Amino acid sequence: MAQSQTLVLNVPETPEDHDSPCEESEVHDSFHQLIQEQSLRVAEEGLELLQVAGDPGASASAHQVLLGDSSGPVYSTATLSILASMPSRTIGRSRGAILSQYYNRTIQLRRRSSRSSRPPLGPVVCSARPSLRLYDLELDPAALQEEEKRSLLVKELQGLSAAQRDHMLRGMPVSLQEKRFLREKSRIPRGKQRARQGRDGLCCCSQLRYTCALALHNLGLVLLTCLHALKPWRYALKQIGGQFGSSVLSYFLFLKTLLLFNALLLLPLVAFLVAVQAAFPPEARPVPACTGLELLTGGGCFTHTVMYYGYYRNTTLSVPCGSPQCGPGAGTLPYNMPLAYLFTVGAAFFLTCFTLVYSMSHAFGESYRVGSTKGVHAITVFCSWDYKVTQRWASRLQRDNIRTQLKELLAEWQLRRASRSVCGRLRQATVLAVVWLLCLGAAMGCAVAVLAFSEVTIQSPVVAGQEAGLLVLPLGVSLLNLGAPYLFRGLATLEQHDSPVLEVYMAICRNLVLKMAILGVLCYHWLGRRVATLQGGCWEDFVGQELYRFLVMDFVFALLDSLLGELGWRLILEKKLRRRKPEFDIAKNVLDLIYGQTLTWLGVLFSPLLPAVQILRLLVLFQVKKASLLANCQAPRRPWLASHMSTVFLTLLCFPSFLGAAVFLCYAVWQVKPSDTCGPFRTLRTMYEAGTVWVRHLEQAGPGAQWLSWLRRYLVENTFFLFLASALLMAVIYLNIQVVKGQRKVICLLKEQIRNEGEDKIFLINRLHAVYERKERSRVGRAVEAETAALVTDAGDR
Repeated sequence: MAQSQTLVLNVPETPEDHDSPCEESEVHDSFHQLIQEQSLRVAEEGLELLQVAGDPGASASAHQVLLGDSSGPVYSTATLSILASMPSRTIGRSRGAILSQYYNRTIQLRRRSSRSSRPPLGPVVCSARPSLRLYDLELDPAALQEEEKRSLLVKELQGLSAAQRDHMLRGMPVSLQEKRFLREKSRIPRGKQRARQGRDGLCCCSQLRYTCALALHNLGLVLLTCLHALKPWRYALKQIGGQFGSSVLSYFLFLKTLLLFNALLLLPLVAFLVAVQAAFPPEARPVPACTGLELLTGGGCFTHTVMYYGYYRNTTLSVPCGSPQCGPGAGTLPYNMPLAYLFTVGAAFFLTCFTLVYSMSHAFGESYRVGSTKGVHAITVFCSWDYKVTQRWASRLQRDNIRTQLKELLAEWQLRRASRSVCGRLRQATVLAVVWLLCLGAAMGCAVAVLAFSEVTIQSPVVAGQEAGLLVLPLGVSLLNLGAPYLFRGLATLEQHDSPVLEVYMAICRNLVLKMAILGVLCYHWLGRRVATLQGGCWEDFVGQELYRFLVMDFVFALLDSLLGELGWRLILEKKLRRRKPEFDIAKNVLDLIYGQTLTWLGVLFSPLLPAVQILRLLVLFQVKKASLLANCQAPRRPWLASHMSTVFLTLLCFPSFLGAAVFLCYAVWQVKPSDTCGPFRTLRTMYEAGTVWVRHLEQAGPGAQWLSWLRRYLVENTFFLFLASALLMAVIYLNIQVVKGQRKVICLLKEQIRNEGEDKIFLINRLHAVYERKERSRVGRAVEAETAALVTDAGDR
């Protein structure tokens, strides 16, 4: 009877075996070296793999049985043992290797913390990742060895302090059940712990310090949890993403981004303008009584407040020194309000521009570098579940989110396979051109209507006591902004796009043309017509109030559209037409957010507290839209993956919206003459002249400020540097785009290399299997020859 055989790769250990290979090239070289060594042994000894003594009762034919499906590749038992010992079959790490590694780490930690040492664990391998050269390629149970490693690790953990033990257990890459077991086993009873503390000489002060530090740590965690709980989107975003997908979720993420932008814009305005002017109020004026209509018109008792431009003084604010040591020149602390007003608004806009460009570039890199859906189906199925989730509602949210992601991935994969005929494409292009002509005509008609209506309001001004007439123009514009998108949506049903992503992009472009046309007419109305008709008054206050009215009326119509429009449409579809709930209109709602943010940026110069109004508007809008979405809308019938939507929204917010607002404000600062009766620039020809006057004062103060005059002349007033800065900004954006493209190309190459590495491993396994089969055939041949020779010998003897 032949003995059973197991396979051992007889490769000598080296000191580097304690560190697993860090790169795939090293793994590939180790495979290559392995095959070369074993091929040499075949040539020299006629054997590829050494035979190790095993169970004498096993038959020799056990290794000739090939396992597997008849349709695919089949391997012998020895090859399967090699497969079972590969690092990929142990998911990168084995539990025994992890326990061995952390046992040695615990020994090193104890040696650093105290002078006492324990002899190292000799036979235990301390590799963090099992290497092929450390494996005995036999399928032994290894339960006793793992239990021995665990017991040794527990003993070493008991020698550490509680903080070190918790830190060590927290960093171990094992399951939570294994961590709980090790924590329970390494926990020291109270009597032994006190005795050990007495032997180690720990005093009460050390225990008190440790207790206080732990209490402060727990208090910080509680405060951090409370801070996260105050966010309105803490639970809502997960719920929306799980039920409606990433397309609807992108709208609420964009709303959250706008909240952060407005908070960043409001902070410097409040710190350097509003708070300072509130501390030094101007002379008291008679304030009209509040009637409640001011919440819509922005006038009345709101006019002579820090809300608007006209309240701020054109003098240098000062605080008495109050100290007897003050000299005659140190009696005041000057604060130039015109200069502070100009620089604060400019700095706030520059900070917003920098943050917006950075967010756009970051979103572009994330969406176009990681936004590829090739090969993520398996990752979503096998690697997306978070095993730390224990609560039922959280696990339900995560399950819905994973299901929705799989739907979107499969829908995108199906869209890539769909194709149309040439006639179908030609028909669709014709319908698309006709629909675009109708939409552009409707947008131009709305712009002409706004222009004509604004001329009517100029020719018939509102008299005192009839402030409600000021709401006529904002009301008409809001009605056009509400009705035109529904017209565009009705025309879009004729196009019948195959891709829902393309349908949303088309709707966004049409709504963007409408909003920009209306805003362009309004900007001409404010700086072109109103400035000429209000030269005797404070036209800056009127423009600030007008922008406030437009922002409030847009908010009111958004609430009415959510509470009445979406609710009424849902009731009509369900009760009368017997259909399902309507879908959430992403394009219309996103463009409404961009429209409101553009109004806020246009009004910052004339109403410094307008970002605060926008923040309150967005907070209320978030809750209302969330409630309306959950009650009145359904998930998209054709799910689609919104991998680039955040980038598109930020791009639209940056270039048409922020750039247009910046041009509007630059024109107002450099070209338009301020009012002579109000505001910090009432005695100047332009707002920009405040900086010129300040530089002249510095030049008269002494020769040490001559460099400021040089900076103003050659860096500020010279347009060359403005164009140079713009060119540098565009170059940075272009380079960032090219870097992202290069990263995408490198990622594609790395993915292809990973696929090739997998094919290499399959090739190596097949080579090992072929070598083993040749060895088996040669062994069987020698056995047959030996039996034949024995039979011939027996026959000759007879």
